[in-house]
Amino acid sequence: MPITVGSSALALSHPVQRESTMANEIEQLSMPFLADSDHGCSQRPKISRFLRLREVLHRTGLGRSTVYRWMDEGRFPKSVRLGGRSVAWIEHEIDEWLQGRCR
Repeated sequence: MPITVGSSALALSHPVQRESTMANEIEQLSMPFLADSDHGCSQRPKISRFLRLREVLHRTGLGRSTVYRWMDEGRFPKSVRLGGRSVAWIEHEIDEWLQGRCR
């Protein structure tokens, strides 16, 4: 679909395709370690996002002490150390845990 601006015509690509391409580029720029390259790690699932404690508490409705106690008991997904004193949880593990609780 050409659009004429002054004396030049611009050809726009399909908006959904353009948004998809932009989303992929943004994801690769913001988290380059999650790029589509394999590097022999095909056994592990792709990590989509890390959740910090506040988001985990919000999604699960649990309290902080319950999350850590259940982690120690093996009843809740383990956190991942990000560095220093920062930890986070892998989003799909929390989502799977929540779905398991609904059954």
